[in-house]
Amino acid sequence: MSDDSYSSLKGSEARLWALIASRGREGADKAAIDARIWDLFGEEWAVMFTDLTGFSRQVEAFGILHFLQEIHAQQQLLFPLIESHDGILIKTEADSLLVIFRRAISAVHCAIAMQKACRKYNAHRAPEDMVLLCVGLGYGRILKIGDQDVYGREVNAASKLGEDTAKANEILVTRGVRDACEPVDGVLFESLEVRVPGSQENFSVRYDSTP
Repeated sequence: MSDDSYSSLKGSEARLWALIASRGREGADKAAIDARIWDLFGEEWAVMFTDLTGFSRQVEAFGILHFLQEIHAQQQLLFPLIESHDGILIKTEADSLLVIFRRAISAVHCAIAMQKACRKYNAHRAPEDMVLLCVGLGYGRILKIGDQDVYGREVNAASKLGEDTAKANEILVTRGVRDACEPVDGVLFESLEVRVPGSQENFSVRYDSTP
């Protein structure tokens, strides 16, 4: 992004990209600029990425209207749960959601509630109409740019766990999440062999799945 582009941006986003631009200039004191960026935007949040299993294949098989139906079903199911657990929806991209929570335990409880709601919804539906949810969670210090976007190691890890690693009905979390909210009544964190960028130790959330 060129310097001339900043005039179209507002507030936090404009400030971030101006600092990033100054960081790339010859002779820039990168350590000092980095400290300013983290001072301005660094906060501790839990990060949730969700994805739907087999979504692309279903769209290919059943068409765009099926795509819109699945998106609508997901939103009707999950948005009220995000709100009731004090989550903030940052963005939606097709079948994926990016949500942040102030507390790791809130993110875990929300993820469990979401999976239970999906199981109940799926109970009497045909396979192609089921909402098969995958969830990845991270927790730690990240860069939060207003309500536009988030960046950081735990963001990357949550994305990889939720969108690339988790299978249907799974909740996978980083060690940051486990450490921030353990112990939790009725919830176990089972160690995984999986390593993803941003987190060298990851866990599967085990809980009573009865809706």
